[in-house]
Parts: sequence; structure tokens; C-alpha cells
Amino acid sequence: MTRHYSAFGLLREGLRGHSGWQPAWRSPQPKPRYDAVIIGGGGQGLATAYYLAKNHGITNVAVLEKGWLGGGNTGRNTATIRSNYFYPESVALYDFSLNLYEGLSRELNYNVMLSQRGVVTVASSPAEMEMAARLVNAMQINGTDAELLDRDGVLDKAPLLNTSDEARYPIFGGTWQGRAGVARHDAVAWGYARAADGFGIDIVQNCEVAGFLIEGGRCVGVETSLGTIHADAVALCVAGHSSVLAAKAGFQLPIRSYSLQAMVSEPVKPCLDTVVLYPGTGTYLFQSDKGEIVLGGGLDRVPSYAQRGNPPMQQTVVSGMLEMFPAFGQLRMLRQWAGVVDVVPDSSPIIGPSPVPGLYLNGGWGTGGFKAIPAGGWLTAHLIATGEHHEISRPFDLDRFATGRLVDEAAGSGIAH
Repeated sequence: MTRHYSAFGLLREGLRGHSGWQPAWRSPQPKPRYDAVIIGGGGQGLATAYYLAKNHGITNVAVLEKGWLGGGNTGRNTATIRSNYFYPESVALYDFSLNLYEGLSRELNYNVMLSQRGVVTVASSPAEMEMAARLVNAMQINGTDAELLDRDGVLDKAPLLNTSDEARYPIFGGTWQGRAGVARHDAVAWGYARAADGFGIDIVQNCEVAGFLIEGGRCVGVETSLGTIHADAVALCVAGHSSVLAAKAGFQLPIRSYSLQAMVSEPVKPCLDTVVLYPGTGTYLFQSDKGEIVLGGGLDRVPSYAQRGNPPMQQTVVSGMLEMFPAFGQLRMLRQWAGVVDVVPDSSPIIGPSPVPGLYLNGGWGTGGFKAIPAGGWLTAHLIATGEHHEISRPFDLDRFATGRLVDEAAGSGIAH
């Protein structure tokens, strides 16, 4: 039952140290056996557990997180949601996720703070305008919203953009997806966690997976810091650490992990009401509800599992911001962070069975994991429950690297390689 408080009630609870509030989810000790174990307590793992219960009635499920819930990539990204990809397989996946996001607050009874403020991608040359036109045509053919903007259309969306005749990246036009936007990253994780807990799913934090139980060539459970847990199915939803866990299970994945950093400025008055991306600089930014300018850029191309940035990459990102918005030159940066992203050769995710029967994969999202949380969870749950791919997830099976049917979305994902 949800308890509602008046403004005075909220103040009273704050002064009392929240003694009258109940935890949003339990903190149980793991049981010795489950129908399914999900490794990873971020958005993808929590969504997988939730949809196993909601869509398939499978509630004897544990989500194992080595740290705290949402402390990995889910809490270390810029929370942008979009489906402006080129190939039909990608649009089907990310638009499915965007559709789920649009009803997620209502479904979870938890405000994920979805703000569909749109995304404008600026073209800075005739060649980029040609590619922008191709992207818009492809998106419209593939059934999602897209619009080609001229220079005035871009400036209408973001009037503070650099219009100087001496600009290194002049504005020729761009693309616009109006349904895109941002959400609150921790609210998405917390909403799924509370909803999953409501179905009786165990969310176990500070529980690190050290190895896998393999019997007769099949995965039948995991060895953890809290003991051995048996399961009929195990799923890896661990983002940048997918290759590390795969190695513990005895196989390799075509994944390299890199740090992707971002930062926020001090809060200022409202001045930017959309998300803006410059392919030329690789920098993207928007203004948060608190007034901070949130900005990020490309990958630090040194393989790493570090959740921190470095000064050279920070300089690159900030330089890109100043090229785009000279008016932001006096902003002070408040903090920065990095997420560990798992990049595959075609910049598309891996969803499907692993080489070890009973062990399933949800990873390789690169920079796109947050925007795909609802879809990734839905599709992985379908795979675990039925043993078969959903038609949307089938193109992203691991076998595409053997057949050569790659879905190369380097441009759409924003990863240069």
C-alpha cells in the first residue's frame, strides 16, 4: 500500500529521520535455489526480473548485485532516450523501448521523470546534411518520428548555438526526433526494483558472483560471496563487465570495455530545453531540471574498467561544448564521472543464449544501455521464459558474428571506430 503524506507530514518525517517510512524493497539473504538468477542490479537486470514476473509469472527470481543497486552504468550515464537509428532492426529495438518508457511511470506507479524534450543532431557540412536526410528517410520508413531541419529550424530548437561566421562547425541543418528526451536514471532503477520486489523477487546487494556451476556442460547456478546458489537459468546483465563474467564461465565475447565520461555544470537559469548533439565535436548536452548543464562526449579509447575520467578527455568534451555554445564559457563544472561501456564490433547489443546452455546474455550495449532498459529487460525475460528469441531480439544474437549479419550502428550509437 502506498502511503501519502501532506507537506507537513513530509517535513515531520524528515525531522524524525524517516522513521515512519518503509523500505521500497527488501534486503533478503539469498535462497539456495531459484528458477532464475539475474546477475547485475542495474536497469537491465532489474527490468529483466520485473518482466519475468509480470509477463511470464516467474517470481522465484533473484537479482544479484556486487555493489549497490544502480551503482554501475545505470547511475553513471547522461540518461538520454532516443530511437534515431538507421537500420530497421535497431529502430524496432529502440523504438520498442521508447514506447515502453512513455508508459513506464504509470505502469510502475513510480515517476521516472521522463521528459520528451526532443533530440536535435546538428549537421555541419553538405555531406553531413546528405547523411542527415538519409537518416530521416530511414527512420520514417522504419516507422518512427523524424524531421529534417534547415539552419533556422535548428536555431529555433537551440537559439544559443554558435552562429559565428568563424565557427569551426557551422550549422547547415540537422535532424530532429521530438519523442526523444531524458529520464531520471536512479528513478528508473528504483521504480523497477520496487515493482520487482512487489512480485516477491529477491534483490540481493553486496553479493559478488565469483564463478558458475557447470554440470553436464550446462550452467546450473553461481558461486557468490554469499554462498552457492542453484538456478534453472542465469542471465548476465552486467554491462561493461560482460566479458569478465563470460571468462569465468569459460568463453569469450567480442567485447572491449572503455570509460565513457560525463560531467555537469553549476545550475543556471533555463536556457536549453532540448538535447543537442554535434557529430563534429562528438559532444552532446542538455539542461537538467535542476538547471545543470549535463554534457558528455566520445569514448576514452584506452580499454578500462575505471569509473572515472581523465583530464585530456575532459578537455575534449568541454572544448566541444564551447564550440557549440560559446555563451557557456563562464560555467563552472561541479562534478564528473564515467561509466564502463561494453563495445562490440558493430556497436549493437548482444541479446541471446550464450555458448553455455542455461546462461543468457544481455550486454554489448555500448553507450545505449540506459535508453534500452525496458526493451532489454522485456526481451531477455522472454528469452529466459520461453527459450526462444522474440522477433525484435533475434537479429542481436551472438551468432551474427559467425554468420556476418552484423547490424553496424556506429553512427547511430555515437561510437567512432
